[in-house]
Amino acid sequence: MAGLPGTGKTELSEALASRLGGIVLSKDKVRAALFPSGAINYSLQQNDFSMWVILMAAQRIAAEGNVPFVFFDGRTFSRRRQVEQVIGAAAEVNADYRILHLSCPDELALERIRQSQGEHLAGNRNRGLYWEVKSRFEPINLPKLDGDLHARWRSASSSAWHI
Repeated sequence: MAGLPGTGKTELSEALASRLGGIVLSKDKVRAALFPSGAINYSLQQNDFSMWVILMAAQRIAAEGNVPFVFFDGRTFSRRRQVEQVIGAAAEVNADYRILHLSCPDELALERIRQSQGEHLAGNRNRGLYWEVKSRFEPINLPKLDGDLHARWRSASSSAWHI
């Protein structure tokens, strides 16, 4: 799952994993498990380390072949190198990968971020983070599926993803 904060990556990951018999590996959950609350600093190094742990776990899961789908959540994949790390890790264990890139209008993402304040594991998830990540988001020039959360909100009559 790639996309700016507040675009629905967690919601869609969880819905797809549930529907398809997969699992979600969350950077935010892994970081919280690895670092006590006083040690969390949301640095690039801490984020990269948490993702490294997730990639190692995903490789092990893929090699064992018991889970059909592994969804990565908690990272925007706003940098090419972050996407390339996942592709490289998948290649090492001969696993397939797919990129789902979610987007929505700024005002919807910012409202979703506002509504989750105090509830989201990432304590740095706020308006400032959204604009900072958006300003440096590098285009994903690989085959991907683009999803627009705004279209989902306009057309869905319930809060569940229709998949």
